[in-house]
Amino acid sequence: MSAWRCWLLDSKASDILLAFSLISRLTWRHWELWERQDGDSHRAAQEPVVSQNLVTDDVAVVEGETAIISCRVKNNDDSVIQLLNPNRQTIYFRDMRPLKDARFQLVNFSDNELRVSLSNVSLSDEGRYVCQLYTDPPQEAYADITVLIPPGNPVIEAKDEVLSEGNETEMTCTAMSSKPAATIRWMKGDKELKGKPKVELSYDKMYTVTSRVTFAVSKEDDGVPVICIVDHPAVKDFLARKFLEVQYKPEVKIVVEFPQGLTREGENLELTCQAKGKPKPQRVNWLKVDDDVPSHAVITGGDLYIENLNKSYNGTYRCVASNPLGESFDDYVLYVYDSRAGEGTPRTVDHAVIGGVVAVVVFAMLCLLIVLGRYFARHKGTYFTHEAKGADDAADADTAIINAEGGHTNSDEKKEYYI
Repeated sequence: MSAWRCWLLDSKASDILLAFSLISRLTWRHWELWERQDGDSHRAAQEPVVSQNLVTDDVAVVEGETAIISCRVKNNDDSVIQLLNPNRQTIYFRDMRPLKDARFQLVNFSDNELRVSLSNVSLSDEGRYVCQLYTDPPQEAYADITVLIPPGNPVIEAKDEVLSEGNETEMTCTAMSSKPAATIRWMKGDKELKGKPKVELSYDKMYTVTSRVTFAVSKEDDGVPVICIVDHPAVKDFLARKFLEVQYKPEVKIVVEFPQGLTREGENLELTCQAKGKPKPQRVNWLKVDDDVPSHAVITGGDLYIENLNKSYNGTYRCVASNPLGESFDDYVLYVYDSRAGEGTPRTVDHAVIGGVVAVVVFAMLCLLIVLGRYFARHKGTYFTHEAKGADDAADADTAIINAEGGHTNSDEKKEYYI
């Protein structure tokens, strides 16, 4: 027993000595570190300090896509970089990932950057992420992740499905459950309309936007699209359209099929009534203002045919078309001329042909004038030249010409030739 007690006492003593030795070593190590830090601080006071700048960027990402968070350091002196989530939990410490979330993946790690990707982003991932650099004192930079949620397909609702010209209508367009709130624009054809928006925030922090527009329609708007355009950072070219259906009363026009010129006695007359409207005119009638249509006139639908015209048929012929929105008409004034009317009048000639003929004549006359001018100029010069040759010994111009032609003998020959 005594030996056992001695051994216990010896072991306790050795533990005490070991503990004392460890404390001494730690104290001495602390003293060395203190001296080193003091020396470093003294040297730092003498040497210029190169600052380390920690920077990052805010991130906007569409729900379901991937966000990239980048912690960047300028002039890093081997200080440790780490990334924390909004709950201050470490996502990455250098190139190690303590957080058990496989959606976070290391994209790049170096002395100057820690870049991490977050896939399949959801609304719960939104918040402020912290880039941290272990310096003295520690540095922090913040990256705010904003999750964008696109709206649902826009829906247009119309107060009236079928419109009448001149009436006013109202349309609404709704873009549901987006983040942030969408904006809505209206177009009618190539003309922009001004709408009245209304924004509602739901319990799940989503925005529903409704825009209402009011406008009047005309017959020209039939078939024109009204477009609701939704602007949101998460989507592009997001729109809905609705085509207008506008009803209007008929438009009527009388066309002369025959004759093309004057209406003479004994000739035939054919008129066609063109009527369009929405709905299509079901009734097209011909009548003569202040009189009856000739008994032998033939009316087939919108066509009026009268044979063997005479002056008793003169008057105003009217075509009337109607539909549920109203009726319209067009008039044709008939005046029957004598059978020989217009025969003595000159026929119509193409002005281009007349212009061409005139140009050719003018050109020919100019050419003729030039030729005659040159001819007369040549003979006039010869006359003066011959006169000059015999002018020295001649008493008059005739004698000068005779002398210029070779003397008196030649003159006699010429006189004998002409005789």
